[in-house]
Amino acid sequence: MGKHSAAKDSGKLKWWQLSLLGVAGTIGTGYFLGSGLAIMIGGPSVLIAYLLAAAGTYVVFDALARMTADHPEQGSFRSYAQKAFGGWAGFGSGYVYLCSELLIMGSQLTALSIFSRFWFSSVPMWIFAAGFGLLSLIIVFFGNKGFDRVENVLAVIKIAAILMFLIIAIGLLTGWIDGGRYKPNVPLTAAEIFPRGAAGLWSSFIFAFYAYGGIEVLGIMSYRLRKPEEAPKAGKIMLLALAVVYALSIALAVTMVPYSKFNSKESPFVLALSSDNLAFVPHVFNGVLIVAGFSTMTASLYAVTSMIITLAQEGDAPGAFSRKLKGKYPLSALGLIAAGLSATIVMSLLMPGKVYEYITTAAGLMLLYNWTFILLSSAKLLKPAKLGRVKRWCGLILIFAAAAGTLFHHESRPGLFISLLLVALIASCDAIVQHVRKKRSSEREEADEQQTPVNVPLDGSLAGGLRVKAIRLRKSRS
Repeated sequence: MGKHSAAKDSGKLKWWQLSLLGVAGTIGTGYFLGSGLAIMIGGPSVLIAYLLAAAGTYVVFDALARMTADHPEQGSFRSYAQKAFGGWAGFGSGYVYLCSELLIMGSQLTALSIFSRFWFSSVPMWIFAAGFGLLSLIIVFFGNKGFDRVENVLAVIKIAAILMFLIIAIGLLTGWIDGGRYKPNVPLTAAEIFPRGAAGLWSSFIFAFYAYGGIEVLGIMSYRLRKPEEAPKAGKIMLLALAVVYALSIALAVTMVPYSKFNSKESPFVLALSSDNLAFVPHVFNGVLIVAGFSTMTASLYAVTSMIITLAQEGDAPGAFSRKLKGKYPLSALGLIAAGLSATIVMSLLMPGKVYEYITTAAGLMLLYNWTFILLSSAKLLKPAKLGRVKRWCGLILIFAAAAGTLFHHESRPGLFISLLLVALIASCDAIVQHVRKKRSSEREEADEQQTPVNVPLDGSLAGGLRVKAIRLRKSRS
């Protein structure tokens, strides 16, 4: 976005509005569908993973919010990485985030297609993916005002859906609804809590972190706060609410559904609400899941559009992507994103069986790589404090643990390799760009030195010397 539009949009949000947008950008398919994958891998022990992931996410957001409070930047974490470590870090952070968000949107499109096939099982996934992708592009195309309005409405719907699930689940377990058919099956033994042992818990850790993905959207939108110093408060309230809601809803789900029934193709909450006397409830909740997933995908699309424009404005991407149709419609940036989403849709056609697991794992890992950039940048830019160092190291250890856990599960491992390949490509491009820039800079310096005018002494001795040489030269010729 240009400087004019950035100035126009800044200072519009209150802290609670930012929290609400954070909820809209966070609660989505990573929670509603990804939690089923986490439970399938780790069993009821995923509750531990979700609480640890909440702590790690808080550390990352706290660092980002403090940097935002000190120096609000439209480029957010990318700008801070560049300030802390130089141009290579800004380039790397921006493109790692760009890839992570494209993967996240691909994961969300896949999940939305899975939810839609709950009703239309014969329709190919790519048709749903293309339809949802196009609708999201249209919303972001029309700018911040439309985005804020849509996201606020969808945030309220998502919160209402979670409350609906909690109320119905408690009603089913207590016998208020459905005549007591549901019998609580609280896991108490170590074998019930850790059905796949410590390795299962470790492997599920990445999906717990993925459910909190979205704090970067808050970072990117924090420059629009009326009081940037309130960014930490907005994040604390949001993350505390999310941790409580995630833990409570997953705890209810694992007491209502046998561990063996959880899978990656159905939301654990739709499974938990299945009842002969409440046949309509799963359909209602499935519709809400589509709304939730679409909301987070649109938030991701908004954030990645802003990042592409910032990269283009600062010379890390072709300048054409910073241009806007009629000064406000980011047509070029959205065209690039549409190409990336199209590639994801093609992947869903080529790997329909495991595409969600692979893309979700890769997206979660790319997200964590970017969070590592945020923590390392804060170490350079924020005032040194003992508590800050302790929190930063705890966050880095949790991130490393989540990334390493993907090695221990066969369905997560391909996602790890995909993410490492993307990082290697970004690093290679970064090295080439920095080399070219350094070469051009040295060439400009040499050209400037050659064009530097000769300093003439005030006493005119240089001019006199030149005249003497010219007379001698004429005599020698004659």
